[in-house]
Amino acid sequence: MKTAGNGHVATYAAVDSLSRLAPPSSLRERVEKEIAAAIMSGQMAPGELFSAPTLAARFGVSATPVREAMLNLEKRGLIEVFRNKGFRVSAVSAEDTRAIVEVRQILEVAAVRRLTGTLDAADLADLRALADRIVETAGQGDLPSYLAADTAFHLTLLALAGNSRLTAIVADLRSQTRMVGLAGMVDTEQLRASAREHHELLDLLEGSDEGRVADLLHHHIGHALGWWSGLPEPLDPPLPPPAAS
Repeated sequence: MKTAGNGHVATYAAVDSLSRLAPPSSLRERVEKEIAAAIMSGQMAPGELFSAPTLAARFGVSATPVREAMLNLEKRGLIEVFRNKGFRVSAVSAEDTRAIVEVRQILEVAAVRRLTGTLDAADLADLRALADRIVETAGQGDLPSYLAADTAFHLTLLALAGNSRLTAIVADLRSQTRMVGLAGMVDTEQLRASAREHHELLDLLEGSDEGRVADLLHHHIGHALGWWSGLPEPLDPPLPPPAAS
């Protein structure tokens, strides 16, 4: 363990949990994606101070792309930068998290329920491929790839609703969300169940029951206040029965 200048303790385990990066077309983008995923999933906790050289060594890159990524992450509100020291992960209060979730539930559920029974075969195939990727990465415990696939799934689905402003608003809300319990969900039935819900949602969207689509998506987004925050939830909450034909 090492003691940060502000008195908080940053563990080597938090840094060691990050993956080395292969040389990509944009190292800054790859580093930013990896750090953002670690912050959102709780692998890098609020209050800990991390240095660019330490992260650069872990990623197997120079400190330059790490510092460039830090500037973007600061603009996104994910970190606070301390000159010549490094950065500290910004905290999001429980009240802010609840507000973010409530807004997402209002916006996303209303938009997605209208897609019930309207998606064509090509769109469903694309979404199924993303849902497969979510399930696969959940099983592998690959949180950065899991979060990337999960984000792509939800934003792709929203884009089909035809409101680009809504999609942009939800993308911004997702970037502000902290799922501090997600790192502890690796290799758990809770993470696998959450991943499977994407396929379950698509099954319902192929049908005609908007109410069940709305109920499942509302429940799924609500994991940010339960499992994804390290809090207990029923593993298989009952959904209402199908509407009478």
